[in-house]
Amino acid sequence: VQLVESGGGLVQPGGSLRLSCAASGFTFSSYAMSWYRQAPGKERELVAGITNTGSNTNYANSVKGRFTISRDNAKNTVYLQMNSLEREDTAVYYCYSYTYYGASWGQGTQVTVSS
Repeated sequence: VQLVESGGGLVQPGGSLRLSCAASGFTFSSYAMSWYRQAPGKERELVAGITNTGSNTNYANSVKGRFTISRDNAKNTVYLQMNSLEREDTAVYYCYSYTYYGASWGQGTQVTVSS
């Protein structure tokens, strides 16, 4: 199983970013996917999750209405569209899956919200 995140960077407050996670090594369309984040000095927390078909999603209260998780099963990719970014969103963002092979994490992508 391999998960590779991309799309992080430096953005001003109020700005937007779209993260991508390219998955391989398993049947992507059979499994739910999630995004987590970890800010400096804090525990890793769940940001958003999506079922295998994309029909259901869930979000942390802190990002509801601002972030959108989606997936493209033809491309084996899950996305996180982040709008109205706040300084408190600064963190390393990780892609996560739990498959037949167990739990897998990507390497993470840094998102920094700062003026």
